[in-house]
Order: sequence, then C-alpha cells, then structure tokens
Amino acid sequence: RWSRFARVLFTRSCAIYADPVADLLDKRGAFRARLFRESCVFHRGNYVKDLSRLGRDLRRVLIVDNSPASYVFHPDNAVPVASWFDNMADTELRDLLPFFEGLSRVDDVYSVLRQRRTSS
Repeated sequence: RWSRFARVLFTRSCAIYADPVADLLDKRGAFRARLFRESCVFHRGNYVKDLSRLGRDLRRVLIVDNSPASYVFHPDNAVPVASWFDNMADTELRDLLPFFEGLSRVDDVYSVLRQRRTSS
C-alpha cells in the first residue's frame, strides 16, 4: 500500500548523527531518500526545508512536520503534527493514515490541505 508514496526523510538535523538514528527507525527501508540539514536553506536564523529543491510537482508533495519554521517556504503543503518526545501511546501518525491514503488519490493536494486547515 505504501508503494504509491515516494517517502523522503527530510530533517533539519545533521547527517552525521541523524543518519544512524534513521537506520534504527527505518529497518524496512521505507524511505526512498534521506535529506539532512545540508539540504536545507538557512533563512532568518532557521534551517528551512525548501520543497522546490526536490524537483517534484509541488501539487503532489506534502510535508509532515512538527515545526512551522521547517516549512515556512511551503505552508500550503504542510500537515502539522505535534512534537513527539517519549509518549509511547502516541498514535498521531497512524491516525493520519486514512487521510494520507485519500491524498494519494488526488492530483492536487492544495485544495485538500486547505480544506483540512479551515475545518480544524
């Protein structure tokens, strides 16, 4: 079911320590690529994930992130999530799966994400 999605891990963390953590979390190789701080743009004191650098049609790209500073260039592509630290009962990402499944069937994520923002 995940084959419809091109999953990319994009973190503002440095590769030298984020890559080993990603290895631990991604035992099944779910991510097609990994992008780290080196792939971000330094903008007004923050590292920003510039989705336009992915070379993809942004109408088909979304970013799931807990930090609005990460996606300041592309807020219309964002699915904000709460920060996770150590709550083993957290199910936010799993709860979003039906929403992501629905997004996989649209040609333009902007209208769906806009509707989600206005109804929240």
